[in-house]
Amino acid sequence: MSERLSGRVTEDPNALVRELVLDPQFRYEARTLLPWYIAIEKSLVAEYLRMELIETGQARTLGRLLDGVTPEVIEEKRRQSLSDIALAVERSVTERLTEPVPVWHADRSRNDLQACAQVMFAKQRLHETAADLHRLVDAAQRLAHRSTDVLMPGYTHFQSAQIISAGYYFAALGDRLLRRSRRLLQTHDLIDACPLGAGAMSGQELPWERDRMAGLLGFDRVEPLALNAVASREWAAEVTAELGLLGGTLSRFLTDLLMWAGSEHGFLDLPDALSGISASMPQKKNFPILERIRGKTAHLAAFHMDVTLGQRNTPYSNLVEVSKEAGSHVAAAFDTTRDVLRLLTAVLESLVLREDRLLAACEQEYFGGFTLANQLTLRHGVPWRTAQVVAGGYVLAGVRAGRAPKDPAPDVLRELAAEHGHTVEDAEELLADAFDVRRALPRMRSAGSAAPDQVRAALAGQDEDGKSLAAAWERRAEVVRQALDDTDRALGLDADSE
Repeated sequence: MSERLSGRVTEDPNALVRELVLDPQFRYEARTLLPWYIAIEKSLVAEYLRMELIETGQARTLGRLLDGVTPEVIEEKRRQSLSDIALAVERSVTERLTEPVPVWHADRSRNDLQACAQVMFAKQRLHETAADLHRLVDAAQRLAHRSTDVLMPGYTHFQSAQIISAGYYFAALGDRLLRRSRRLLQTHDLIDACPLGAGAMSGQELPWERDRMAGLLGFDRVEPLALNAVASREWAAEVTAELGLLGGTLSRFLTDLLMWAGSEHGFLDLPDALSGISASMPQKKNFPILERIRGKTAHLAAFHMDVTLGQRNTPYSNLVEVSKEAGSHVAAAFDTTRDVLRLLTAVLESLVLREDRLLAACEQEYFGGFTLANQLTLRHGVPWRTAQVVAGGYVLAGVRAGRAPKDPAPDVLRELAAEHGHTVEDAEELLADAFDVRRALPRMRSAGSAAPDQVRAALAGQDEDGKSLAAAWERRAEVVRQALDDTDRALGLDADSE
């Protein structure tokens, strides 16, 4: 039996409970939360020192011993600490003290300690996610810059609709990724409130300076109410919601890539190193990486639902069900997001656009029908709806005759216009202009359109936006790094290093 840690419970945990619940949780937290537990313990030591409950030498000793706590060290203490990481950290330090520090861990609770470590973990993973996200943004923008003049069909309702450019499409991806970065940054700032000092649920009896502890851990502020600090794990639902939204957005772009990479379109290609084969059909070159990435995006929504259902209908208090079970897949959500972003970045960096196939697809469709209707109205005064009927009739006649869009039939247009009481003497000129695919993009004049100059302007704006967001993320990461250094200085550990 382990050393008694409570007068109320006198037996070790059941072996089955250890195997299926406590030990897996312990090892999960040792992998993901231990650095933050150590940082928190240091900030608390700094507070004991400020309150003059311990001496400078004791503070430095505790800080030095805390620095020596590793996953391997606490694994040695697992069985003697009820398979609880906070108790294992405490034991790892106290057993190495040459003289006891009686006040250490006085007026303390594991509730706010764990809540604080979890939020610090989430903040760090958000910083890492943002870095991966911006690398994907860069890849999308580079591809967009290279393909601003590469014509391709745009689709609505699963049908080819208008001519766009590949650059326009990938600029849209970059824009949506920056939106997700901005939302993640807002989420980061929303959860950037320190739970430490809340105690079990109602506060603490010693005069802890919660603002100082929050600053020593790199938080923007304290969580105002102790109950919210330990009862709420909304941050887990909020973070995974944003990751789920990112996955949903990416799944739509991946669906396009999967369709366009198929043999019926053949719009794009990937190098063999990112491709697959068919064991039975040698003519096939598959792109399972796109399927893998899209499949992984589904997990992100599932992880959010897992958190939400784990919290639903639970009392508003500190609960293992909420703090541990409901958050058991948060790290997996971050890991999966990382994999999705890194894999998709590799795809975009290697993707080859088959410009001949894209151009051929543009030339075989009657994309100029919209332009023809516009010009009938603007140049000949044909009422808009009538112009639509005339243009649609011309397209239908061409399709039925098997005529290519670039082969004009001015007599057909004149006859259709005449049926509605209009004369179109420049029919040949109108048709040549409307169905010349290379005139499609320069014709677009509105801001945000697929016109190459507008796409380049949008990309320039994205570049500035991306730099601003990346700088904002770096500032927040630097706050945490600087705060942890300040904590070490408060304990005199910087003198040890010197």
